[in-house]
Amino acid sequence: MSYQQFAYLYDELMRDAPYGEWVKFVKEMLVKYNINEAPHLLDLACGTGELSVRFAKEGFQVTGVDLSEDMLAVAQAKAESQGERIPFFQQNMRDLEGQEQFDVIGIFCDSLNYLETEEEVIDTFSSVFQHLRSGGLFFFDVHSIDKLSHGFMNQTFALNEEKISYIWNSFPGELPDSVEHELSFFVLDERTDKYDRYDELHFQRTYPVQQYSTWLLESGFDILEICADFAPSPPQSNSERIFFVVRKTEK
Repeated sequence: MSYQQFAYLYDELMRDAPYGEWVKFVKEMLVKYNINEAPHLLDLACGTGELSVRFAKEGFQVTGVDLSEDMLAVAQAKAESQGERIPFFQQNMRDLEGQEQFDVIGIFCDSLNYLETEEEVIDTFSSVFQHLRSGGLFFFDVHSIDKLSHGFMNQTFALNEEKISYIWNSFPGELPDSVEHELSFFVLDERTDKYDRYDELHFQRTYPVQQYSTWLLESGFDILEICADFAPSPPQSNSERIFFVVRKTEK
C-alpha cells in the first residue's frame, strides 16, 4: 500500500494516539522477561517514525522498516530534527532480507491488520522469527473482531478544523472480518487560501485470538502474554485492541 499524501497528514491526525502507552507497555514487558536495558529494536511498519523516535529517546537502539517511501521520508526528517540517528529501510515486513537479528521486534499501532491474506500474516511471523535472536521478544497489537464489527463498520467519522478536515467512512470489506476505510481530506494551502482534496482507501483485516495463537506456535514462538487495551488482563468480548507478547525459544 502506498500512503501517498496520507503520509504527510498522518501525524496531525494521530496526535492524540497513546504512543506513550505502547512505550510503557514494551518497557514493562522487557523488565518482566529479563531483556537487557538497551536492546536493539526493529520497528516494523514504523510509519512516520513516531514510536521509533520515542524508543530511541528511551535508550533503545532502533531500526525502522516500512513499505511506504513517503512515510519513511517523514520518519527520517523527524528523527534528524530530534537528534536521533535511526536507520530506516523500505522493505516489506514479510521479507526482511539483509537485516540482522534483533533483541526485540515490534509491529505496533495495528499495522499487522493491513495485511490482506492469511498467507501474508504467516509469512510475516516467519520473517520475524528468522530475524529475532534466541530468547528475543516479539510484540504486536491488532484490532479485535468486535472493534472492526462494531467500532468501524458502517461508521462515519469527521474532523473539521481550520487547516485540515476529513470525512472517514468505514464499510465491510469483501473478506471475512475485514473493513475498508474511505477517507477524504481537505487541507488548507496557505499560499492560495484554498483547500486541496486528497482521497485514500485503506483496508484492514483481523482474526480470532486463537487463530493468531495457532500461527505463532506453528512459527516456533512461545506465547508469553495475550492481553488487551494496554491492561494486563486477558481480552474480553468487548476488548478493542489485543496485545501479543511472544518469545523465540532458546534452542
